Amino acid sequence: MKVRDSRPASFWPLAVVFALFVLFMYGPMFVIFILSFQGPEGGLTFPMRGVSLHWFTKLAEGLGVVDIGAALWRSLGLGVAVMLCTVVLSVLAGLAFRKRLAGGNTLFFIVVASLIMPSIIVSLGIGLEFRLIDNGIKAALEWLGMESALEGYGTSLGLFTSALGAHLTWTLPFGLLIMFAVFNRFNPAYEEAARDLGATPWQGFAHVVLPLIAPSVVGIGMFGFTLSWDEIARTSQAIGDVNTLPLELQGLTSTVTTPSIYALGTVTTVVSFAVMGVTLLLVWALGRRRKGRSG
Repeated sequence: MKVRDSRPASFWPLAVVFALFVLFMYGPMFVIFILSFQGPEGGLTFPMRGVSLHWFTKLAEGLGVVDIGAALWRSLGLGVAVMLCTVVLSVLAGLAFRKRLAGGNTLFFIVVASLIMPSIIVSLGIGLEFRLIDNGIKAALEWLGMESALEGYGTSLGLFTSALGAHLTWTLPFGLLIMFAVFNRFNPAYEEAARDLGATPWQGFAHVVLPLIAPSVVGIGMFGFTLSWDEIARTSQAIGDVNTLPLELQGLTSTVTTPSIYALGTVTTVVSFAVMGVTLLLVWALGRRRKGRSG
């Protein structure tokens, strides 16, 4: 007869704390989901007054002067750009740091330091930096006598300039830390075997290293996109005259008094979960492919 182990006295208090933690984290999200399906007469709080897609229809029609569709595409474009830059730079840095570099420790701490700096300070600094660049460009155009170009010049602040750089100060350190951990456990014997078989450095990377680190690379891509997708503080002062979806959502919280704001929150959360789902699917597919090759 199998004897069931008794749980320690600390199990139930810790279980209650964990349950409260999960409720605190995910409870607000589920409340937003539920209230976004209010009926046409529904408000911002319970009780529910019917169940419908009415507020999603209102969201598709637009919320006042805010172009939600344009903001959505701007956030998607910026998220994809941040994802690609984070993946490429993290992999390259991980490969470079496998060898001893002069000043490598200092460079590492400089990059990672952006994680502990207040986000709004980073945003303000990048915004100021690009305004100084604007002043320099305008002064150069004026000195060169290019009046037409000077009149047509706006600002270097933008989605894929200053905002991209601001987001990379947030996503790149995470990517670097992941790649450093991956390559710290990577067995160089695989590369040595590929070289013994006549593979070039590029062939060794493409056919040996990359397939082995592919799940981690996919994870870095997910981190890059999701961190960029909902970033507000580092975007606020560094994006110029356009807004991403999180900035529009933040502005709407003080002007929109209908469940449309909840519908928008639900849509943005679904996009985040979709990205995570695609990431997990890719990791699973890569794992199956690796097992198939080894089998």
